Amino acid sequence: MRVDEIRALGNEEILKKLEEAHQELFNLRFRLATRQLTNHREIPKVKRRIARTKTILRERELGIG
Repeated sequence: MRVDEIRALGNEEILKKLEEAHQELFNLRFRLATRQLTNHREIPKVKRRIARTKTILRERELGIG
């Protein structure tokens, strides 16, 4: 998801997306540990998505943007 798409969502939807991203990261790490992960670039992508989402939530808390 792009930043402008995340900003268009409500707080509850963003929190839901954040929870889904954390679950996906857990699953990717599990697949990595069991040597079932074929595309290792997925882990940093999910981490970046989590960071973007948390940044947008923090901006809303501070009233920025």
